[in-house]
Amino acid sequence: MDHKQKIEDSDTSHMRNWLSQMPDTESVSRFVPGPGFEKLDLKFDIAELRNALDDCLTRTEFKGDLNAGFGAFSLTRRPGVEVETANDLSGLFFTRVDETYKEVRREEVVDESLFSEFVPAFAGTYFEHVHDELTKRFEIGRMRVLSKGLYNCNSWHRDPEPRLHIPIISNPGSLFIVNHHATHLPADGSVYFTDTRGYHTALNGGESHRVHIVAALPWAESPS
Repeated sequence: MDHKQKIEDSDTSHMRNWLSQMPDTESVSRFVPGPGFEKLDLKFDIAELRNALDDCLTRTEFKGDLNAGFGAFSLTRRPGVEVETANDLSGLFFTRVDETYKEVRREEVVDESLFSEFVPAFAGTYFEHVHDELTKRFEIGRMRVLSKGLYNCNSWHRDPEPRLHIPIISNPGSLFIVNHHATHLPADGSVYFTDTRGYHTALNGGESHRVHIVAALPWAESPS
């Protein structure tokens, strides 16, 4: 067999070094803080969160297609507004869609500061307690329960405001990415700050649904 002469250069040297090291396969199952992610000291009871989810789902259902990707129901609303719009569940975001990399705008502005009333249908649930504790500390806008189906992800986009995430149901294949940092958000009652003013996506590469409470922080100036 005719063997070609091996080339020795910077690439072959780097390759030997790369192959001699095994990647970290343990920290991926934990929360790893980084740019765009922080864990708050505030923490809730995960069993109560899951009980509240079950209770609320006897009173309403997720809107959207759980199997195709995105399901949602709202925990806050504009005072007295009983019928929410499709835009209430999504809202303004920005994305880049083609090889020009030009940013484009999608949907319409939602004034987060108007969503000040906890939805009466869920009064008395642990979710109301969560809302009370959050609003004692922060200005809170839309507060939704979002479900992500297995083996899919959200669009790559940025929002006008950051968010708080409280995972209720998760799995090791569920990841959140903001700009260049990716991490798992364990469902243990923790509250995570996610700076979704940066480009981000949520993905679920696991074998079960991911369910989070997501609360907008309308401190940032929203574009008109």
